[in-house]
Amino acid sequence: MKVDNLDFQIKILNKTIAFQSRETYLFTSESVAKGHPDKVCDQISDAIVDAVKKQDPTGRTAVECFIQGDLLVIGGEINTTATIDAQEIAKQVLRDIGYGDPQFGFDVENANIIVNLVQQSSDIAHAVSATVSKKLGAGDQGLMFGFACQQTPEYMPAPIVYAHELLRSLEIARTTGVIKHLGPDAKSQVTIEYHKDDQTIKRIHTVVISTQHTTEIDNETLRRGIIGKVVKKVLPTEYLDEQTIYHINPSDNFVKGGPAADTGLTGRKIIVDTYGGWGRHGGGAFSGKDCTKVDRSAAYMARYVAKQIVAAGLADEIEIQLSYAIGYHEPLSININTQGTHKISEEQIIHLIQENFNLEPEAIIEKLGLTEPIFQQTAALGHFGRPDLDLPWEKLDMVETLQEAAQKHGFTPVRKLVLV
Repeated sequence: MKVDNLDFQIKILNKTIAFQSRETYLFTSESVAKGHPDKVCDQISDAIVDAVKKQDPTGRTAVECFIQGDLLVIGGEINTTATIDAQEIAKQVLRDIGYGDPQFGFDVENANIIVNLVQQSSDIAHAVSATVSKKLGAGDQGLMFGFACQQTPEYMPAPIVYAHELLRSLEIARTTGVIKHLGPDAKSQVTIEYHKDDQTIKRIHTVVISTQHTTEIDNETLRRGIIGKVVKKVLPTEYLDEQTIYHINPSDNFVKGGPAADTGLTGRKIIVDTYGGWGRHGGGAFSGKDCTKVDRSAAYMARYVAKQIVAAGLADEIEIQLSYAIGYHEPLSININTQGTHKISEEQIIHLIQENFNLEPEAIIEKLGLTEPIFQQTAALGHFGRPDLDLPWEKLDMVETLQEAAQKHGFTPVRKLVLV
């Protein structure tokens, strides 16, 4: 049977599947809370990075964690003069998250914690430190992406911004007792319907929140509380309508959570960490890595540059790709994609990037202050678009420079640049 209008819904096994129409399309992003096992591992890994940085700003770390049941394994390579107690660092992170209470899935005081941190490979250390140019080389090969757009004040895609905001609000509701009997493990998901013609938001189509809880609260009370005290406090009311679908704990009971219910690994939520799937990801995780690892530092720099370009009015949206080789101090390639939203040519934008931003690892570290212990705070609820944090790669301090440089070179935009 031929169907001309795809703006419909099909019900299968009591589930509703939504299809995009000729005029609109759907995009979904998810986020996970601090208490999600994967994010627990990210936070422990970055807490160790911060602990090293506090004593030894140039110390190098590549730390991974695995958690399941009451077993936590911390492994990796370090090269530092710092003296740290990785086991105690991990315990404090777990307590802060909410796993000091064994009923939520991890018994901190009686856990089996195994630590195996060894010296960084001398080959890697040599390649990074002893480049021909005498400059700091990239800590590994790889490709990194940065992205920015005009969808939100954070210059981020709306689905991931709203998914993070839901969990930030849920965390506050849990820790302040606004909603009682909640556990630290939670996930969110937001589906937004966009207009195809101009890529603007039409409405919020579906909201999903799954949160751990105790047996002292029934599902209906929990659902009413989350919709009223979290969802409708966070999401823009102009995008919510009578057709917005809410799935709050769709599996009903979520009493058993955290490491007791799911295995956690460092670096397994890279799309949650970045742009919610809207912008691409090079594949390298961030958490546990020091700033010589371009997986992290160059991805931060690519975001920084992308945000300046959009804020300067040179494009409405931009994705920047950088690539590096271990031991080399300059990027091997720079590529951009503005999805046709550029106000000057993409070649001119690349020229401005090369002229105004030093993309060498050593320069990135200095520019963004990446020897400071600032990483644990990024390990949950996203590394980008964080109005709650003062992150150096989120600062808008190159906007006027780019606008003036564009005008100086005679780059003529499709529409007039507006100095901010």
